[in-house]
Amino acid sequence: MEFRRLGRSGLSVSEVSYGNWLTHGSQIEEEQAQACIKAALDAGITTFDTADVYANTAAESVLGRGLAGQRRESLEILTKVFGPTGPGGPNDKGLGRKHIMEAAHGSLKRLRTDYIDVYQAHRFDRTVPLEETFLAFADLVRQGKVLYVGVSEWTAEEITRGAAIARELKVPFISNQPQYNALWRVIESRVIPASEREGISQIVWSPIAQGVLTGKYRPGQPVPEGSRATDEKGGGANVVKRFLDEDVLERVQRLRPLAEQAGLSPAQLAVAWVLQNPNVASAIIGASRPEQVHENVKAVGVKLEHELLREIDTVLEGVIERDPELTQSP
Repeated sequence: MEFRRLGRSGLSVSEVSYGNWLTHGSQIEEEQAQACIKAALDAGITTFDTADVYANTAAESVLGRGLAGQRRESLEILTKVFGPTGPGGPNDKGLGRKHIMEAAHGSLKRLRTDYIDVYQAHRFDRTVPLEETFLAFADLVRQGKVLYVGVSEWTAEEITRGAAIARELKVPFISNQPQYNALWRVIESRVIPASEREGISQIVWSPIAQGVLTGKYRPGQPVPEGSRATDEKGGGANVVKRFLDEDVLERVQRLRPLAEQAGLSPAQLAVAWVLQNPNVASAIIGASRPEQVHENVKAVGVKLEHELLREIDTVLEGVIERDPELTQSP
């Protein structure tokens, strides 16, 4: 495993991190989830990402059990706040002070830890003053319950505004977690330049486009049984459907020989591709089987030649999404 600094901070994270968005507490059984966490630890992954809203808090509990007994100082545990949890009361969601403080304490209990390494605002909350949100984060930092602050899927303007308040409150705001892969590049024109100015790195989700860049979804064929495209309950199908276009799938198949030339699987090529961006500190992988973890971590440390990167762009040109307006909160 190799490591990168997160933003202009002293915190190092593993180049590949393990996330449990659609798997733990919902898509796979506990025994399989624990096997995947063990595989991540065995592969040298130290950075683990979750959120209180995943499986309505169950995912955090699964991760907490999986990491129990590990040396806490050797791990970076990231979680998020924003989405609705609990019975759905008026303060059970958002980035108001009451919800942030209560959500943080709930996450700490479920994760079985005294502190969260990076506490992330899962989306931007237009209904709450940004000053209130960051003051709550500042208090958690002062209390030692949170070490650093991050956000997820914020626009360049939102990141810039948040960074200004964070500086005033002396809050270490160091990361953004966006969707990013060879097909979905909406952060490149605005979010990444703004992040670089503010000393913020990206921890990206969906580096293999919800499995599409593995090539397992084939043009003209039904989606594989048990794949993310069939996960209507957990929400995976809704995310992956934007990539299930015949033109997209046909072009992805044309990436296979490029991966073979580089001595990589299509999944490894996809993960290595996002790690070529110097503003990306870590790529989050999910897994329903331990073998997937062991395969994807082989992308660590891979340097792709400029000619190969150009060939990937040539194959995918016409189906790459670059519109920065698609970075938005509900």
